Amino acid sequence: MRPLHIGLLGAGGIARAHLPGWLELGARVSVYTVDGSAQKLAAEYAGHDVTAVPGLEGLLADCTAVDICTPTPTHKELALAAVAAGRHVVCEKPLALNTRDAEEVAAAAEAAGVQLHPAHVVRYFPAYAAMQQAVARGELGDLAVLRFTRGGARPKWAPWFGDPAKSGGVIMDLMVHDIDIARWTAGEVVRVHAQTRGVEHATGGAEPDVLSATAVLTHASGTVSHITGLWGLPDQQFRTTFRIAGGDGLLRHDSTAVPGYRVTAQGIRAANEGIPASPMTESPYLAELREFAASWEEGGGAPRVSARDGIEAVRIAEAAVESSRTGRAVELRTSTEEVTR
Repeated sequence: MRPLHIGLLGAGGIARAHLPGWLELGARVSVYTVDGSAQKLAAEYAGHDVTAVPGLEGLLADCTAVDICTPTPTHKELALAAVAAGRHVVCEKPLALNTRDAEEVAAAAEAAGVQLHPAHVVRYFPAYAAMQQAVARGELGDLAVLRFTRGGARPKWAPWFGDPAKSGGVIMDLMVHDIDIARWTAGEVVRVHAQTRGVEHATGGAEPDVLSATAVLTHASGTVSHITGLWGLPDQQFRTTFRIAGGDGLLRHDSTAVPGYRVTAQGIRAANEGIPASPMTESPYLAELREFAASWEEGGGAPRVSARDGIEAVRIAEAAVESSRTGRAVELRTSTEEVTR
């Protein structure tokens, strides 16, 4: 593999999860932010090949790939700039806030001959990967019902999370993980019905800002996925579960029973440090980035998540947001047509 030079955009929690992975892969990392936080992050990694750079143009001129770990509303503009410079792009989920923008970025990357990697890291968590592989091998028989839950304290460390116009709310920002896993496991989604309960805008006041949502996805096969997301109270323990039922068996998982790799919300350099003894002996972020980087080399193979996967996750989440707003189901007929009823 050729020496890697990664342009890391952002210095928050996700950037701090990705950065140690790139260093483990032997990359030189240039960090750029608009608020000066790049210098602080680089200083924390003194002794490593991490440098804060003063401008985006200089970063794009010299890197192998760009890793976008910035707030969701900036993804499209930054991805298009990176693609225009001929750089591969790793972009945190969701790829964009709407399907149109996600498709535009993917089309630009294809036209430029560079790769676009939506960073759906849950595909690299061992329990989810093992579950998907078991289903693919037919060990559960025909799938019937899939149930996923994901929840924790409502994110308030950055104001943009509290504005659904910027974050997409609990469905687009949080539940998009399990939306992607449901489609990866059970196939294309043809119908979405969703409901949201609670306070949509985080007020930061005395009243608790709790927001939950449920989405029911009908797959083309007839399988049904139930997905629940929760942004809860400050003391809410982060927890994910799945329960996958088929004609020949059942698989289930609860993250509280199998502790693993964690990244703190404020980004306290949690990358390679303090991983508890568990089946998860490697950061899933490292596994994800290794697979992306390998695909840039001849014969490296395709990663398990594609640009289309990123688009479809946004499409389904956008349909769920629309359904929760109107109270009506959304039919997903083709990759370019949606009809509500």
